[in-house]
Amino acid sequence: MAGSELTNVKSPRVKAARRLTKRAFREQDRRFLAEGPQAVREALKLDGVTLELFSTADAELRHPELITEARLKGVPVHRASGEVMSELSQTVTPQGLVAVCTLVHVPLDEALAEQPRLVAVLAHVRDPGNAGTVMRAADAAGADAVVFTDASVDPYNGKCVRASVGSLFHLPVVIGAPVSAAVRQLKERGLRVLAADGTGKHTLDDVDLSGPTAWIFGNEAWGLPEDVLAEADDVVRVPIYGQAESLNLATAAAVCLYSSARAQRVP
Repeated sequence: MAGSELTNVKSPRVKAARRLTKRAFREQDRRFLAEGPQAVREALKLDGVTLELFSTADAELRHPELITEARLKGVPVHRASGEVMSELSQTVTPQGLVAVCTLVHVPLDEALAEQPRLVAVLAHVRDPGNAGTVMRAADAAGADAVVFTDASVDPYNGKCVRASVGSLFHLPVVIGAPVSAAVRQLKERGLRVLAADGTGKHTLDDVDLSGPTAWIFGNEAWGLPEDVLAEADDVVRVPIYGQAESLNLATAAAVCLYSSARAQRVP
């Protein structure tokens, strides 16, 4: 049994978890919140990452395997009332499961140590939903790492974590790297650095993507700044065959990453 239910939103345990909804406290405590069954499931697969788990009684009934796994790994499980879960959740309709996790990002050197063949770089990306979806697309395409530059959103933002649907726990994630430093190290590792931008003279149909490649994706509204475009080996745009003006960031990123993944796998 989970023991007594947490009902006081002002209890020290709840307040300690609630503060992790703010970036400054996440950085200070070196912890973040992972909400929902899929995120919790993937977090539990990594030893030592999940520190505690909050669950409503209803969620315990719907996901007994996660509660069991957490307890087998020695993770404290706290049954929480709906009011407490609403305090911890950052969604309109809480899913009843929130894990407190340690930060999982790695240094840039470590992420690139194993001769990566496909890397996604987020430069000046501010929308957490888009950023999380790019992480998910990179994971699905078999990318070796995702780099969040120093001007991009925090990947531990609740919306970003949810949008990644567990992919945050699957592949090396780098945060806070200056664009120039990331581009330099990627080139030193033998990757061709391509900037995905609507101003590109070349399209995906024109470029050879069979070699190790890093894609730089920019801000949702204004794309990549000129200095970043200048640092790339080439600027490439996704061809538009219909009448749509453009693709949003996450969709364009998925197209670019899958184009590279496919080209690298063709015999």
